[in-house]
Amino acid sequence: MDFFYPNFTNDMWRIVGMVFFHDKDHFVDTKAKTFRQQEIISFLHQRGIAIYDTAQKVIRTRNTASDKDLQVVEQTNLPALLEQIPLCQAVVTTGQKATDLFSETFHISQPKVGSSQPFCHQQRHMLLYRMPSSSRAYPMKLEDKAAQYARMFAQIYNDIWTDNPTTVKQHPFIIE
Repeated sequence: MDFFYPNFTNDMWRIVGMVFFHDKDHFVDTKAKTFRQQEIISFLHQRGIAIYDTAQKVIRTRNTASDKDLQVVEQTNLPALLEQIPLCQAVVTTGQKATDLFSETFHISQPKVGSSQPFCHQQRHMLLYRMPSSSRAYPMKLEDKAAQYARMFAQIYNDIWTDNPTTVKQHPFIIE
């Protein structure tokens, strides 16, 4: 899958399926052992969720997916990116490297995993959420990760438990 969180062993799309549809396999094609990219993209558009990387170019110093083994060569211009998304009211980081880069860029304290930190950009008040990594290497059960994401999305949308996935009240922005 040529998209964000494509690795079948990464649980991001299972977490999102659990949170919004009460089904960890909602976006999973079990026969092909992949994710349903078009369904994911459609869902993200309906909910007003954007995803982007904090770095444009990285070097993997080791053959792992660990943040500690990433060297950022070119950082994303995060202020310019947020200026292109005027309805964005929340940013979510899912890894330590993304949290470090975002916090340094906006000169804010890092929130603890599962919590948020307010910040201001261009006179717009927003929240930075630091969520647990969806990697299976992160030591937390899938159900516990989903519960933390559910609390975060409930704060953002105020309608997470309704059956209407098209209601958009605020626009979160997830960066990895």
